[in-house]
Amino acid sequence: MIASLRTKQPVVHCITNHVVSNFQANGLLALGASPIMGDAPEEAEELALLADALSLNIGTLNKVTLNSMIVAGKTANSKGIPVVLDPVGAGATSFRLTAIHQLLEEVDITVLRCNAGELAAIAGADWQAKGVDAGQGNVDVNEMALQIARKYKLIVAVTGETDIVTNGEAIEKIPYGTPLMSSVTGMGCLLSSVVAAFLAVSLVEPMVATTEALRFYALCGEKASEISQRPGSFQFAFLDELASTEQGIDNEPIRLEEDVIWKL
Repeated sequence: MIASLRTKQPVVHCITNHVVSNFQANGLLALGASPIMGDAPEEAEELALLADALSLNIGTLNKVTLNSMIVAGKTANSKGIPVVLDPVGAGATSFRLTAIHQLLEEVDITVLRCNAGELAAIAGADWQAKGVDAGQGNVDVNEMALQIARKYKLIVAVTGETDIVTNGEAIEKIPYGTPLMSSVTGMGCLLSSVVAAFLAVSLVEPMVATTEALRFYALCGEKASEISQRPGSFQFAFLDELASTEQGIDNEPIRLEEDVIWKL
């Protein structure tokens, strides 16, 4: 899939937060995709029409960008391109949580890419989040992900020490990556747009493409950690790995197999 991505160079329209926009754009370029960053409502429809995928991120949300997300999302739906939603800090404020529910109701989201705390906020579960960080809780994250996937008819990808991906029926677990990935702002935000890029060129079902994207991303993190153990240099090493890593674990294409999925 990564070879196809670099050949097709899909345009990924990102309505993202101003903290991570540069890193996100550079990461997509390193991957081989073509980022276009624009959040003005006056051009949201036109940019979505130009794109092969849409990545929405509420990290620095306001009423104007929320309106742009809804316009771009509906346009993407009408065009039939994938939409990835990153509910950054969903439980931090009522405005963010209300916006997420509005987006989930009004836009056909392909993949919800989040951490456990954000997922818990969306599900209304008891969880001790810490700002935009995942925080802690005693809720079964697997079951919570399944419920949200079923409710909104989408793919849920939850990142953490072990990533999980579910379509509401099966769960794929991804035990790769490095703790260093949590030391760089925007790693999750970039991942969401990378998922969008993979979906844009995928000929397989969205769950398979999402799983492949997360495993590829985690592998890049592991390889970058072999070069650098400090956040600043790790960020640059990671971008280099996005540009150089050719495939998934052990350089083999990733596929969902019965022995790595548990079905409910």
